[in-house]
Amino acid sequence: MIENKVPCCGVARFLALLDGPWATLIVRQLLVGPQRFTQLRNALQGISAHTLSHRLKRFEAHGIVTRTAYAETPPRVVYELTALGCGLRDVLESMKLWGDTVPDETIIGNVKYNEASLANIRIKLPE
Repeated sequence: MIENKVPCCGVARFLALLDGPWATLIVRQLLVGPQRFTQLRNALQGISAHTLSHRLKRFEAHGIVTRTAYAETPPRVVYELTALGCGLRDVLESMKLWGDTVPDETIIGNVKYNEASLANIRIKLPE
């Protein structure tokens, strides 16, 4: 039997909810404000519909995002950060500030990338 232990370290707790390469970028995009699925997908070039859908469902289950479906034709679904999700603003801002100090040579020398994916990594948080 596998026992589910809740991490007591804050970093481990963060990673338990926001692991993977797209998690923080989705949150970053939702910090701008409520968005529809298509808006998110267009803003996050390179993310598959499956990955975005899976992430949003996980975030909703963990209380980071709310999903509001409107009974309209065509149907409209809007995703928005909860108070818990909005609490990630300072975390992402700190990540951005640290990332801005890393020399390009460090990234080029240690990460396989292409021009499009590198452009998507740059984070600009809304004011």
